[in-house]
Amino acid sequence: MKYIDEYRSRETAEKCLDDIRRRVTRPWVIMEICGGQTHTIVRYGLEDLLPSMVSLVHGPGCPVCVTPLEMIDRAIAIASRRDVIFTSFGDMLRVPGSASDLLSVRAAGGDVRIVYSPLDALKIAEENRARHVVFFAVGFETTAPANAAAVREAALRGIKNFSVLCSHVLVPPAISAILDAPSNAIQAFLAAGHVCTVTGFEEYFPLADRYRIPFVVTGFEPVDILQGIAMAVHQLEEGRIDVENQYARAVRREGNAAAKKLMSEVYEVTDRHWRGIGLIPHSGLKLRPEYHAHDAERIFDVGAITPAESSACIAGEVLRGLKKPGQCPAFGTACTPEHPLGAPMVSSEGACAAYFHYRGSASG
Repeated sequence: MKYIDEYRSRETAEKCLDDIRRRVTRPWVIMEICGGQTHTIVRYGLEDLLPSMVSLVHGPGCPVCVTPLEMIDRAIAIASRRDVIFTSFGDMLRVPGSASDLLSVRAAGGDVRIVYSPLDALKIAEENRARHVVFFAVGFETTAPANAAAVREAALRGIKNFSVLCSHVLVPPAISAILDAPSNAIQAFLAAGHVCTVTGFEEYFPLADRYRIPFVVTGFEPVDILQGIAMAVHQLEEGRIDVENQYARAVRREGNAAAKKLMSEVYEVTDRHWRGIGLIPHSGLKLRPEYHAHDAERIFDVGAITPAESSACIAGEVLRGLKKPGQCPAFGTACTPEHPLGAPMVSSEGACAAYFHYRGSASG
């Protein structure tokens, strides 16, 4: 991979901005689907550098943010058991459930541990055969292959005290849900580059054809984002409908064949609730029947836990691109990183956290 400075070059960024200014002749609304892209946009003030006719809308591409409330409460219920070691990436510990969070469970004596890989959790299971080890498997297609590998490895090696609480979600069905909404105003998408390193971008062509909007697979550095926007503006101004790949240094059209094969072996598609958005058909992954012995939701019988969303948090509207974080009455007051009402204020990829961190508690 080339030096990172190349993708933060002021000179290259100015050339991209000049190109956009020359090309744009009418208002356009473009959604970046990934939370990592949102943080780059807010951190570097890219939105303020664009001509006023180009509007950016933040999408639901933060995996922590869209993990459904019931899955957080199910995780809390499992983690509270004395016979369980509950493992998770660190950004899930402070995501609020209906009444608590995983960090509070740990403070109360629950064995909740931060790991950096599902294989770390598998190793803990090997070393603690008398207790059951659960890994909280969240995320988009990006993290799904590694979690699938851990499940398959546990099955192959007969590690029966290891399971995953599976809450994976898929990007294309979420895009369809956004574009099908009566309030939709999106005219182009910046597709998430990291997701496409796994899946490729073949499945975006039918979306482009169906909804008659351009897609640009885009990376995460400032120049990546500006190049992606420029490519989208070119398509919009020319009346073209296509799927283009700005992130060619990492993404191939066909994606990662080995990763996709592993996902197909371990998971099957299911309907999934998205936090703040609701049920999106065929938008999640669950373990196939042959791996049910490693399905924590089944093992601990927590599927009936279905709490109601808080009415004070507008995270759903933020995730659907209908409002910006600063338009929430609770932003920076009742909802802060220390006392969050919703997951977008907690996650390292959450739009609310980005606005709070880079623009301050009174940002709009």
